[in-house]
Amino acid sequence: MPDSSSVASRPGSQNTRRRGTNLTQAIYLATLTELAETSFEELSFDKIAIRAGAGKASLYRRWSNPKELLLEALTDPSAGFGEPRPPNTGSVRSDLISTFRGFARTLDQPHGRALRPLMTQRPRYPELFAEIQRLLVEPRLEIVMNILRAGVERGEVVPEAVRPRIAAVGPRLLIAEHMESGTLTDAEIEAVVTEILLPLLTTPARR
Repeated sequence: MPDSSSVASRPGSQNTRRRGTNLTQAIYLATLTELAETSFEELSFDKIAIRAGAGKASLYRRWSNPKELLLEALTDPSAGFGEPRPPNTGSVRSDLISTFRGFARTLDQPHGRALRPLMTQRPRYPELFAEIQRLLVEPRLEIVMNILRAGVERGEVVPEAVRPRIAAVGPRLLIAEHMESGTLTDAEIEAVVTEILLPLLTTPARR
Protein backbone atom coordinates (compact mmCIF):
# COMPACT_ATOMS: atom_id res chain seq x y z
CA MET A 1 0.00 0.00 0.00
CA PRO A 2 1.34 3.50 -0.73
CA ASP A 3 2.13 5.70 2.22
CA SER A 4 0.13 8.82 2.97
CA SER A 5 2.70 11.22 1.56
CA SER A 6 2.82 9.44 -1.80
CA VAL A 7 -0.96 9.45 -2.04
CA ALA A 8 -1.14 13.12 -1.17
CA SER A 9 1.38 13.92 -3.87
CA ARG A 10 -1.05 12.84 -6.58
CA PRO A 11 -3.52 15.67 -7.22
CA GLY A 12 -7.12 14.54 -7.24
CA SER A 13 -6.29 11.03 -6.06
CA GLN A 14 -8.24 11.33 -2.80
CA ASN A 15 -11.85 10.30 -2.27
CA THR A 16 -14.01 13.44 -2.19
CA ARG A 17 -16.59 11.69 0.04
CA ARG A 18 -14.37 11.89 3.09
CA ARG A 19 -15.69 13.87 6.01
CA GLY A 20 -14.59 15.06 9.41
CA THR A 21 -11.16 14.06 10.66
CA ASN A 22 -10.22 12.12 7.53
CA LEU A 23 -10.90 15.11 5.32
CA THR A 24 -9.10 17.49 7.65
CA GLN A 25 -6.00 15.28 7.75
CA ALA A 26 -6.01 15.01 3.96
CA ILE A 27 -6.16 18.80 3.69
CA TYR A 28 -3.34 19.23 6.21
CA LEU A 29 -1.14 16.74 4.39
CA ALA A 30 -1.94 18.28 1.01
CA THR A 31 -1.05 21.72 2.36
CA LEU A 32 2.32 20.60 3.68
CA THR A 33 3.18 18.55 0.60
CA GLU A 34 2.21 21.38 -1.73
CA LEU A 35 4.39 23.82 0.19
CA ALA A 36 7.31 21.40 0.31
CA GLU A 37 7.21 21.06 -3.48
CA THR A 38 6.65 24.74 -4.34
CA SER A 39 6.76 27.88 -2.17
CA PHE A 40 4.58 29.82 0.22
CA GLU A 41 3.72 32.45 -2.37
CA GLU A 42 2.38 29.69 -4.66
CA LEU A 43 0.28 28.08 -1.93
CA SER A 44 -3.42 28.47 -2.68
CA PHE A 45 -6.73 26.92 -1.66
CA ASP A 46 -7.27 25.88 -5.28
CA LYS A 47 -4.09 23.78 -5.39
CA ILE A 48 -4.60 22.36 -1.90
CA ALA A 49 -8.18 21.34 -2.69
CA ILE A 50 -7.12 19.55 -5.86
CA ARG A 51 -4.29 17.71 -4.14
CA ALA A 52 -6.50 16.73 -1.19
CA GLY A 53 -9.44 15.73 -3.39
CA ALA A 54 -11.58 18.17 -1.42
CA GLY A 55 -14.14 20.75 -2.39
CA LYS A 56 -12.63 24.22 -2.45
CA ALA A 57 -15.64 25.57 -0.56
CA SER A 58 -14.77 23.33 2.41
CA LEU A 59 -11.46 25.15 2.78
CA TYR A 60 -12.97 28.63 2.54
CA ARG A 61 -15.52 27.74 5.20
CA ARG A 62 -12.88 26.74 7.75
CA TRP A 63 -9.84 28.91 7.06
CA SER A 64 -9.62 32.55 6.06
CA ASN A 65 -6.37 32.16 4.09
CA PRO A 66 -3.59 29.64 3.31
CA LYS A 67 -1.39 31.03 6.10
CA GLU A 68 -3.99 30.16 8.74
CA LEU A 69 -4.38 26.67 7.30
CA LEU A 70 -0.63 26.16 7.10
CA LEU A 71 -0.01 27.08 10.74
CA GLU A 72 -2.78 24.71 11.81
CA ALA A 73 -1.33 21.91 9.68
CA LEU A 74 2.20 22.44 10.98
CA THR A 75 1.08 22.16 14.61
CA ASP A 76 -1.32 19.25 14.12
CA PRO A 77 -0.30 16.16 16.19
CA SER A 78 -0.75 13.77 13.24
CA ALA A 79 0.08 15.64 10.04
CA GLY A 80 2.38 18.22 11.59
CA PHE A 81 4.83 18.54 14.45
CA GLY A 82 2.48 18.32 17.42
CA GLU A 83 3.88 18.67 20.93
CA PRO A 84 7.61 17.99 21.34
CA ARG A 85 8.57 15.10 23.62
CA PRO A 86 11.63 15.56 25.82
CA PRO A 87 13.97 12.57 26.21
CA ASN A 88 15.18 11.22 29.53
CA THR A 89 18.04 8.81 28.88
CA GLY A 90 20.22 9.93 31.79
CA SER A 91 23.07 11.52 29.83
CA VAL A 92 23.48 14.65 27.75
CA ARG A 93 25.01 12.81 24.82
CA SER A 94 22.23 10.24 24.62
CA ASP A 95 19.50 12.84 25.14
CA LEU A 96 20.86 15.00 22.33
CA ILE A 97 21.25 12.06 19.96
CA SER A 98 17.71 10.90 20.71
CA THR A 99 16.30 14.39 20.17
CA PHE A 100 18.21 14.97 16.95
CA ARG A 101 17.30 11.56 15.52
CA GLY A 102 13.66 12.46 15.93
CA PHE A 103 14.32 15.83 14.34
CA ALA A 104 16.13 14.20 11.40
CA ARG A 105 13.20 11.85 10.79
CA THR A 106 10.91 14.88 10.82
CA LEU A 107 12.94 16.55 8.09
CA ASP A 108 12.15 13.59 5.82
CA GLN A 109 8.40 14.03 6.27
CA PRO A 110 6.10 16.50 4.46
CA HIS A 111 5.86 18.77 7.51
CA GLY A 112 9.64 18.81 7.83
CA ARG A 113 10.22 19.41 4.14
CA ALA A 114 7.66 22.22 4.27
CA LEU A 115 9.98 24.19 6.53
CA ARG A 116 12.65 24.49 3.86
CA PRO A 117 10.89 26.96 1.55
CA LEU A 118 9.71 28.89 4.59
CA MET A 119 13.27 29.23 5.85
CA THR A 120 14.62 30.39 2.52
CA GLN A 121 11.81 32.96 2.19
CA ARG A 122 12.04 34.24 5.74
CA PRO A 123 12.85 37.87 4.76
CA ARG A 124 9.74 38.03 2.58
CA TYR A 125 7.34 36.74 5.23
CA PRO A 126 8.66 37.90 8.62
CA GLU A 127 5.27 37.71 10.37
CA LEU A 128 4.72 34.12 9.23
CA PHE A 129 8.22 33.13 10.27
CA ALA A 130 7.72 34.78 13.67
CA GLU A 131 4.65 32.60 14.20
CA ILE A 132 6.58 29.48 13.21
CA GLN A 133 9.38 30.51 15.53
CA ARG A 134 6.91 30.84 18.42
CA LEU A 135 4.89 27.70 17.70
CA LEU A 136 7.57 25.28 16.52
CA VAL A 137 11.13 26.46 17.03
CA GLU A 138 11.07 27.89 20.54
CA PRO A 139 9.41 24.87 22.24
CA ARG A 140 11.98 22.55 20.68
CA LEU A 141 14.85 24.84 21.51
CA GLU A 142 13.63 24.83 25.10
CA ILE A 143 13.88 21.03 25.15
CA VAL A 144 17.55 21.27 24.18
CA MET A 145 18.06 23.96 26.81
CA ASN A 146 16.53 21.65 29.43
CA ILE A 147 18.86 18.85 28.32
CA LEU A 148 21.79 21.19 28.90
CA ARG A 149 20.43 22.30 32.29
CA ALA A 150 20.08 18.68 33.37
CA GLY A 151 23.64 18.13 32.18
CA VAL A 152 24.84 20.94 34.44
CA GLU A 153 23.14 19.29 37.42
CA ARG A 154 24.89 16.00 36.64
CA GLY A 155 28.25 17.68 36.10
CA GLU A 156 28.34 16.89 32.36
CA VAL A 157 27.95 20.46 31.09
CA VAL A 158 29.62 23.69 32.14
CA PRO A 159 27.02 26.25 33.30
CA GLU A 160 28.10 28.93 30.82
CA ALA A 161 27.22 26.60 27.92
CA VAL A 162 23.51 26.81 28.71
CA ARG A 163 22.74 29.47 26.14
CA PRO A 164 20.17 29.57 23.31
CA ARG A 165 22.87 30.19 20.72
CA ILE A 166 24.69 27.01 21.70
CA ALA A 167 21.44 25.03 21.97
CA ALA A 168 20.60 26.05 18.40
CA VAL A 169 23.92 24.86 16.94
CA GLY A 170 22.85 21.23 16.55
CA PRO A 171 19.50 21.81 14.81
CA ARG A 172 21.01 24.39 12.48
CA LEU A 173 23.83 22.06 11.45
CA LEU A 174 21.39 19.20 10.87
CA ILE A 175 19.14 21.38 8.72
CA ALA A 176 22.12 22.54 6.66
CA GLU A 177 23.40 18.98 6.15
CA HIS A 178 19.93 17.72 5.33
CA MET A 179 19.46 20.41 2.68
CA GLU A 180 22.82 19.47 1.20
CA SER A 181 22.54 15.67 1.26
CA GLY A 182 18.78 15.07 1.36
CA THR A 183 18.94 12.79 4.39
CA LEU A 184 20.82 12.26 7.64
CA THR A 185 22.27 9.00 8.90
CA ASP A 186 22.59 8.03 12.57
CA ALA A 187 26.37 8.25 12.18
CA GLU A 188 26.14 11.86 10.97
CA ILE A 189 23.85 12.80 13.84
CA GLU A 190 26.17 11.21 16.39
CA ALA A 191 29.14 13.01 14.83
CA VAL A 192 27.43 16.39 15.22
CA VAL A 193 26.82 15.66 18.89
CA THR A 194 30.19 14.09 19.70
CA GLU A 195 32.54 16.15 17.55
CA ILE A 196 30.88 19.57 17.72
CA LEU A 197 28.39 19.92 20.56
CA LEU A 198 30.08 18.05 23.40
CA PRO A 199 33.32 20.09 23.13
CA LEU A 200 31.21 23.27 23.33
CA LEU A 201 29.34 21.96 26.36
CA THR A 202 32.34 20.82 28.35
CA THR A 203 34.81 23.66 27.72
CA PRO A 204 34.51 26.80 29.90
CA ALA A 205 34.01 29.95 27.87
CA ARG A 206 37.01 32.26 27.60
CA ARG A 207 36.60 35.64 29.23
